[in-house]
Amino acid sequence: MRHHLLEWGEPGAPLVVMLHGWMDVGASFQFLVDALDGPWHVVAPDLRGFGRSEWQAQGYWFWDYVADLDALLTCLSPDAPVRLVGHSLGGNVAMHYAGARPARVRALVSLEGFGIPFEQAQIAPRKMTAWLDALRDPPVFRPYDDLGAVADRLQKNNPRLTRAKAEFLAAHWARVTNDGRATLVSDPRHKLPYPTVYRMEDTFAIWRAITAPVLWVAAAQSHIPRWLDTHPEGEMGADGLGGVRQRLKEVPGAALALIDDAGHMLHHDQPHAVARAIEPFLRSR
Repeated sequence: MRHHLLEWGEPGAPLVVMLHGWMDVGASFQFLVDALDGPWHVVAPDLRGFGRSEWQAQGYWFWDYVADLDALLTCLSPDAPVRLVGHSLGGNVAMHYAGARPARVRALVSLEGFGIPFEQAQIAPRKMTAWLDALRDPPVFRPYDDLGAVADRLQKNNPRLTRAKAEFLAAHWARVTNDGRATLVSDPRHKLPYPTVYRMEDTFAIWRAITAPVLWVAAAQSHIPRWLDTHPEGEMGADGLGGVRQRLKEVPGAALALIDDAGHMLHHDQPHAVARAIEPFLRSR
């Protein structure tokens, strides 16, 4: 499939491949790239069906992103392992890839990409039904009045986002149509529900096969650590990261960093703090 890539820095510098999150685009890393000291050669694709990359009529499956990364790295760095940075969905893609192809990954940073909540087998019929219903009535995105309205929505979703950043992102998240309105450039079929139960046991087995150094980066004000709900009530810890630490035990030798005054979109909220957390880790590998 045709993929759109963004590129920063010089090809001779150390390569870092950055993978964006769900309903996001590669340009989302612009603020983080600006905050890096470098020198780095950063490449950030729009994942399939997002941004300016090709859409897939049959819908989207998590493992396709892993396979796309495998193909991309064969093009970008066929002979040497690479440094990966992924946010949310992109972090989970990078973690699975690193377990499947451990020799191809030199170092890995996962920004708020810690898996999803456990799902029980008994919900399987309900998930299948929801998927079949959604195929009959597929999701769509409503148009916006203009790019300014897209920026308004981005700021509503993330009150920490400055207007300048929101307007920059809006121009990459959406395009202006012939009638002057704006429509999101990502495929709404990403909103189709999955028909299968997510098995965290399988994910843990893949994570345990990772041999590269791993740094997980959590945001202090994110909903993700609480959303995980990975162990009994009252064991979340004073900072609310008990569930994240519990999962981190499944990744050999991994470390955890915390970014204050940031939500799930921590690379937008605190790009310099994220850069300070990840750059020494990447540089030392």
